[in-house]
Amino acid sequence: MFTGIVTDIGRILEAEQRGDLRARIETRYNMAAVDMGASIACDGVCLTVVGKGEGWFDVDISAETVSKTNLTSWSPGKRVNLERSLRVGDELGGHIVSGHVDGVAEVISMQDEGDSTRVIMRAPEALARFIASKGSVALNGTSLTVNEVDSNEFGINFIPHTKKVTTWGDVNEGDHVNLEIDTLARYVARMRDME
Repeated sequence: MFTGIVTDIGRILEAEQRGDLRARIETRYNMAAVDMGASIACDGVCLTVVGKGEGWFDVDISAETVSKTNLTSWSPGKRVNLERSLRVGDELGGHIVSGHVDGVAEVISMQDEGDSTRVIMRAPEALARFIASKGSVALNGTSLTVNEVDSNEFGINFIPHTKKVTTWGDVNEGDHVNLEIDTLARYVARMRDME
């Protein structure tokens, strides 16, 4: 489990297809304190550490995960949001995030509003019903509040701090981002469907 509060910006050092996709990610985390098999959210995708060294770690990414995410765009030099898994007693600054990406949203417009940037996204039709105004979503692993919803489009505001400490300062119109809907919204919808 994660909170959607990004704690490092990593950089893809290598990405190689070998049955599964294997990626090496540069990090500022103290990898001596990270166990083999630990979970790290990488752009919102919960991945397992399968190799590590000073300033880097390796992950294997299954074809299923690649098909549901934007990880096909991973190439050397790309920056990615990182978050280590939540520990009991940690502050829950964002919302409960599983790291199980539901689909990919597309950035359809961006506009500066003061120092912030308003971004409009288009969600896949099947996921749009789970997104609510003033609700939470995780986008590329970042816990964010939805401003408004119009059919399958929704708006987010990025303040300068968020753009500085995450990869959101790198995003452009047309980019595809990993979308995880709020777990509570998923269960509420399921309960409604069962009535």
